[in-house]
Amino acid sequence: RERIPLVMLLEGAGHRPPMPGDPGGGGPNDLQAQAALSGIVPMVCGVMGPSAGHGAITALLCDLSIMTGDAAIFTAGPPVVEASLGERVGKDDLGGPAVAIGAGTIHNTAADDADLLAQVRSYLSYFGSSAWERPPVVDTGDTGRRRIDRMLDLVPRDGRRGYDMAAVVESLVDCGQSLSIQPDYGRSIICALARVGGDPVGVVANQPVELAGSIDAAAADKAAHFISVCDAFHLPLLFLADNPGVLAGTASERAGVLRASARMYAAQTGATTVKIHVTLRKAFGFGSCVMAMNPHDSQTLSFAFPGATVGAMGAAGAGRAVGADEQAERDLQRAEEESAYRSASALSFDEVIDPRDTRNAVLAALEVSARRRSQPCQPKSRPGITP
Repeated sequence: RERIPLVMLLEGAGHRPPMPGDPGGGGPNDLQAQAALSGIVPMVCGVMGPSAGHGAITALLCDLSIMTGDAAIFTAGPPVVEASLGERVGKDDLGGPAVAIGAGTIHNTAADDADLLAQVRSYLSYFGSSAWERPPVVDTGDTGRRRIDRMLDLVPRDGRRGYDMAAVVESLVDCGQSLSIQPDYGRSIICALARVGGDPVGVVANQPVELAGSIDAAAADKAAHFISVCDAFHLPLLFLADNPGVLAGTASERAGVLRASARMYAAQTGATTVKIHVTLRKAFGFGSCVMAMNPHDSQTLSFAFPGATVGAMGAAGAGRAVGADEQAERDLQRAEEESAYRSASALSFDEVIDPRDTRNAVLAALEVSARRRSQPCQPKSRPGITP
């Protein structure tokens, strides 16, 4: 009714069990209310101590969950685990930060209660109070156009060399400030909230220093949830692509990479918010699809750096796959080097840009979408965000 965010702070042993013979409650409970609010108002959970059972599930139904170093979250606490399974385990080993973050159960950690509350405030500052409101525009003191001269040093021309995408994000957002979501889970994708020109944006960026930017199951799951949250509350999405594709191999398949990447693709292609895409060096196979590179992904604008390569796979891999001779390999290599311009001429990219103009290009895309983003908004017809 009030269209305001919901913040839940957890510390408790879970649902109080009824005594035998007590009548059960007939009304809706808090979990049902949370499910109904998903995508309607921002929901944030702070785990400030041990949290088990019913209470723990509320964290999973929130858009963002944060826990302190001395907190723990689990289905059932150590006494129940020992009684039912005969397993003796402490609360930290059962559901402390290392376990909860590693499993993707909790998004971020905080040093203490004060830090947790500060992160909650920071997160909510990027969102309107409900899906009926646009994200608030803020004068950050760094809203204008500017060239990023160091971008030429940040991104190596050699596509086989790694670099820190976090530094790229820092260079192009206002004041170099952003809030990273799940930084220690699915590390080959960066998901961050930031502002560009004062406008809040959700950044989805491949991280070449992790798995060479390959998208594994954890990264795809993380990105799918983040994209859904940003879309539900009308934050423009900025995709920064530099990946060799979805991670292959037996371990990746056993982790469910196909299911997870399909979930990310469904979230991306179903997003109706403003989408802006930049291919920095490469995006191969399904790695381009999940990063909103395709011309049918309804981007406001799509850009590429000179020399960016796209396709089913890189020239070297394609040559090996078809048993190409030396001349064919040279032809493949030349086609790869011309890929960005070929794609732009075929309208796959709107423009091939100077890397130093990346921020200015993103600002231009936000300006193009300004009229659409100024219209009245409302919740999506299917607003639920998958936990």
